[in-house]
Amino acid sequence: MSTQTRPITADDFFDWPQDPGSRQELIRGEVVTMSLPGGRHGRIAGKILRRVGNHVEASRLGETYAAETGFILERDPDTVRGADVAYVSLERLARVVDEDKHFPFAPDLVVEVRSPNDRDPEIEEKTELWLAAGSRLVWNVDPVARTVTVHRPGARPLLLTETDEIDGADVLPGFRCRVADFFA
Repeated sequence: MSTQTRPITADDFFDWPQDPGSRQELIRGEVVTMSLPGGRHGRIAGKILRRVGNHVEASRLGETYAAETGFILERDPDTVRGADVAYVSLERLARVVDEDKHFPFAPDLVVEVRSPNDRDPEIEEKTELWLAAGSRLVWNVDPVARTVTVHRPGARPLLLTETDEIDGADVLPGFRCRVADFFA
């Protein structure tokens, strides 16, 4: 928990000192420190980033980003979060003034890989925040259950098992792969 006395802005947070061995996000003006996830989490996030990134690059759809990338999701007080994997379309990238700073919007696709210490209410709240901020597709990946829950604005969540195929719908046109490939 931080000892700050006023809400921190996204600009303040950009220059905030990083705590080694942890990851920080800005939640409604307050810096929140989280433990770094373990090896399985990183392996799965890396596989998904590689698969999505290869498709995005080959199709010239935009860019993919790793967990260290900040996206401003709320203002006054500010919220800056990072996704385990994010995809931003060319259309949204055209609105970026300074790529060295936090992106001023939510990514088109967010992939969150569940960590052992993640709790369902926190995952649901974060998913709702991504969607409310403008993400068009959120994949919540559960390494233990080997499932992906697909969220879209205004639609019921869709639970996919490792025997199913996942696609990028209109967000990632042409993307398809077996859910099991995320965990192989």
